[in-house]
Amino acid sequence: MALSLYDLSVSVFTRGLGQLAHLLDKGLAHAQAHDIDTATLVGARLAPDMFTLAGQVQSASDASKLGAARLAGITAPSFPDTETTYEELQARVAKTLDFLKTVERSQIDGFETRDVVVKNRRGEMHFTAERYLLQFALPNFFFHVTTAYGVLRHSGVPVGKMDYLGTF
Repeated sequence: MALSLYDLSVSVFTRGLGQLAHLLDKGLAHAQAHDIDTATLVGARLAPDMFTLAGQVQSASDASKLGAARLAGITAPSFPDTETTYEELQARVAKTLDFLKTVERSQIDGFETRDVVVKNRRGEMHFTAERYLLQFALPNFFFHVTTAYGVLRHSGVPVGKMDYLGTF
């Protein structure tokens, strides 16, 4: 059976966000068990020039919802990056998962050569949908999920590789 663009995108984003939600839940449980203010975790970062945990969660959310929307040729919902509490970060992940449930396989599969343009500060990047997913969207998504894991781990939250990978 061949893998489809939908299987490689929406399904992967959904699983990764589910694991991010699990990591956040473990972070909350750790903070509650050790009387740590969750604001400390929300504002934690690995290096001074990197995003905080909040920024990593927001970026993982954006990477997945924009990724799926660009592949489907639809407009992603706009989520302003205003989350300042742990509960708001958890809600952001849930909202993103809710959006991904609305993206249909028929909007993505068969459109591997669809033009995808990503605008940024440096200009525009042009891809086919397939190249966009494989060379930009997935690496970007996993960078932010992995970094969120690293921030939590660095902050003392007892998470390990299987918390990141999940069950199979």
